Amino acid sequence: MRSENEVRISLTRRACLGAALAILCAPPASAADPSIALAPTDMARIGSIDERFQSYNVEMVEVTGGRFWRPYADRRKPSSKADGIPAGRDPAMYAYRKPIDLANPRLRKLAAALGPAYLRVSGRWANIAYFDDTDENARSPPPGFNGVLTRRQWKGVVDFARAVDARLVTSFATGLGTRDASGVWTPAQAQKLIAATQALGGNIAAAEFMNEPDLAAIGGLPSDYDAASFGRDIAVFAPFLKHASSETILLGPGTVSTGGSGDALGSEKLLAAAGPVFDAISFHYYGALSPRCSKRVPSAAVSDSNALSQDWLSGIDRAASFYANLRDRFAPGRPLWITETADAACGGNPWSSTFLDSFRYLDTLGRMAKRQVQVVMHNTLAASDYGLLEEKDFTPRPNYWAALLWRKLMGTVVLDVGSAAVPGLYLYAHCLRDTSGGVALLAINTDRMARRSLAFSGTARRYALTAANLTDTRVRMNGRELRLAANDELPALEGEPVAASHTDLAPTSIAFFSIADAANPACR
Repeated sequence: MRSENEVRISLTRRACLGAALAILCAPPASAADPSIALAPTDMARIGSIDERFQSYNVEMVEVTGGRFWRPYADRRKPSSKADGIPAGRDPAMYAYRKPIDLANPRLRKLAAALGPAYLRVSGRWANIAYFDDTDENARSPPPGFNGVLTRRQWKGVVDFARAVDARLVTSFATGLGTRDASGVWTPAQAQKLIAATQALGGNIAAAEFMNEPDLAAIGGLPSDYDAASFGRDIAVFAPFLKHASSETILLGPGTVSTGGSGDALGSEKLLAAAGPVFDAISFHYYGALSPRCSKRVPSAAVSDSNALSQDWLSGIDRAASFYANLRDRFAPGRPLWITETADAACGGNPWSSTFLDSFRYLDTLGRMAKRQVQVVMHNTLAASDYGLLEEKDFTPRPNYWAALLWRKLMGTVVLDVGSAAVPGLYLYAHCLRDTSGGVALLAINTDRMARRSLAFSGTARRYALTAANLTDTRVRMNGRELRLAANDELPALEGEPVAASHTDLAPTSIAFFSIADAANPACR
């Protein structure tokens, strides 16, 4: 069996100051670099995505309270306690968190603005959490478990999902405490969780059996767990789920590996062992290991200097191709879901919370929509450095504002924008949300020196994202900093009119364009 690091490896001049100065500082477009002509009216339909395409995770350990990836800015003395931490891991990489307050008004307001979405509550901790459906608040879980999820905490999840227009996705306890004398999984804990969800007025829209079965060694499973074990478990789980929650979409395998068939717990072997039971093929993707986990494997890390490179941005294409090929072999015609992704595993990179990661965040959505991946779930909503929101007070980070603009403008019909054929420029087009015939464009200029020019017909409004520098935690739209107003009101995201059909993109900038009068027949 390959180590966690080996599995994850396989997944694998600053900008001008201020938005107003960005265009002035950029070299002018030259005759050798003419405007890229686009025809929004004639862009053909590629396909469509789920209305909840852009979604997010809240880790189970956030719900129960426990040790999760320590933010880089956390200067408290690290704890030496190793409870709840996989064997061999440095406890200093983690920090204890109290259970997240899912009733917090700011959190609910900001999450609701991203709806409709899927809310996935899972992670490694879900594999080993004991569900206490009596709310006795056991101080310690029974043998074979690590951590307790109370009925009150789960009610908070169900209430939160309802309040923010999110459909619930989860996985179940699969560790030693759920297994019979032969080591086969039993559904007692899963049955209690499903029954409680229904009694609380909720439902589980989709579920994976467990989190990342290809990393069983750190997931609380038996030490000899292999693909055959997974197949036996799925043979129990699939009919159980169909009976207990018949409308729940069965996702799987929920792996992160893109390794070959020689892996004892590789995705290929797991799918072969499970058989054609999954309603959708799910996988996880991280382009690198964060510095927390890459100290012993430096080649698994990525530096901020490479964060805008084609190789870095296109890594998720390679993973999606791998899983699409497996889908075509083992579950033809089934959709792909990415149930967990961010820039780097183990809590994210030091620059995950800055504008620099917004290029990857939006490019990922654009690429996966073109590939007809139906759902992309960012990890996380509000924990560690890769959270869309700062975990202490839920202040929006640059990726949140990027997500909000995607939600406002990009509809579910995906269009063929054509090929830009310009290095460092990435273009995506969808039907404009809630506007018949309208088109939304997303243009990402990753070039650190050159500006780019676009030309298209129609009356457009521009929503240009820039920052004082790439690693700034504040972002500007059309030159004005995006921030919450009094009473946590979101700013009005009103685009500025584009005076003519020609527009420039500043170096290292992102711009959305709404073209309401495009009259694209695919968008009617």
